[in-house]
Amino acid sequence: MEDSAKKPGLPCSDMEPLLILFSAGQELDPAEQAEVSEHLAHCADCAAFFTREKEMLALISSRHAEPDGGLLASCRAGLEDALDRQEERGWLRRFLGTLLPANWVSPRPAWSAALLVIIGFSVGILGPRFFDRVEKAAPPAANTAVTVDSGATAEKQPAAGSSLGTLDLHTADVAGINVLPAAANEQPQIELQLRAQRPVTLQGTVDNDDVKRVLLYVLQNNERFDPDVRLSAVDLLRERNNDPEVRSVLCQAVHSDRNAAVRLKALEALNGAEPQELVRDTLLHALVDDQNPGVRVEAINALRSMASKGQVTSDDHMLAVLRDRMQKDPNTYIRLQSAAAIRDLGPRAKF
Repeated sequence: MEDSAKKPGLPCSDMEPLLILFSAGQELDPAEQAEVSEHLAHCADCAAFFTREKEMLALISSRHAEPDGGLLASCRAGLEDALDRQEERGWLRRFLGTLLPANWVSPRPAWSAALLVIIGFSVGILGPRFFDRVEKAAPPAANTAVTVDSGATAEKQPAAGSSLGTLDLHTADVAGINVLPAAANEQPQIELQLRAQRPVTLQGTVDNDDVKRVLLYVLQNNERFDPDVRLSAVDLLRERNNDPEVRSVLCQAVHSDRNAAVRLKALEALNGAEPQELVRDTLLHALVDDQNPGVRVEAINALRSMASKGQVTSDDHMLAVLRDRMQKDPNTYIRLQSAAAIRDLGPRAKF
């Protein structure tokens, strides 16, 4: 290959744009065309580059195809339909637009600015007074203390000054649940740490409605909270398992919580609850559908205990589930306990 110093005319870097235009069939002035031809005759690198450009353009041309006639007709029909629908909706949009406040003031920018200033001034003056009255009117929560962190310090105050009712649990996060030591024959105090725009610490017993509300919310929205927080909530609600609302949420946790330890703890919390059809059906569901053998063992133990004490009434569905588990469950203990539960249910359960 010849040395680049011997190539006449422009250097290769400056020649490249001209080669691209020349390969695409673009007209060059006579002087440029002569210079390109002369350069190609003496530069093997640029000649190879020129050849590659022509081959690429030829390949692109060979792949080019006109759009299918059917596709064009379909697109045209779709466009016409869209235009027709737009025209039909146009009158309704124009009518609704006249009802929007923005359309009343937008043609009058001076009036718009004045109105916005008046609204902002009114909200700034009257807003704080309104919210102060709402907070003062909030009913106190019995046996509850609420701590509101205002920045540098957090001061614990009676619930009359700050109620959990003003806190949106959907935007708050339960950061921790602590159980404080209690004196003899007294219920322990539960401390709930809530992260929100203004952090709150709620303290009370499990009998307090605000404490119960937060604990139930944790279980009902299990995807939002860590397993440790959910386990603590189940353990604390066990004391109120005869409360219909608590019992219902514990059964929901058995059905839907993604953590096996939480499901197992919820089953344990249902032990001793007033026998009801909801509890029985929850135990049967766990026995059949739960993939965790520990949860199924707890379910059959609870059913066996209820059956032996006469606390559950057998029916065809319950007997069918027990017979199915007696024959098919992969866990030997569950198969044996299912057979024992059938015997405990009495003559109707003979198989």
